[in-house]
Amino acid sequence: MAEEIIQYRTSGVCCGIMQVKVNNGIVIDADFYGGCNGNLQGIKNLIKGMEISQVIQKLSGIRCGDKNTSCPDQLAKCLLAYKNKEVETLTIKS
Repeated sequence: MAEEIIQYRTSGVCCGIMQVKVNNGIVIDADFYGGCNGNLQGIKNLIKGMEISQVIQKLSGIRCGDKNTSCPDQLAKCLLAYKNKEVETLTIKS
């Protein structure tokens, strides 16, 4: 299966756009535009190589301060939208 890139516009957090590269149900890489760079780099390193379902399970529902969501929660929403085919992707054929 070819790699796919998901570009997701977030809602309610400092990070405006997430770009996640997946291959065969595994997160290959992620980039975050805006937000807390150190925290997002940590998340990026932790999720590389994880199954999409695991990332969703671990990060769903995390809140940031008094917000109803967070960057990790938005990442889970991004991957859930991908699994449900509710977001467009760019396919990279190798």
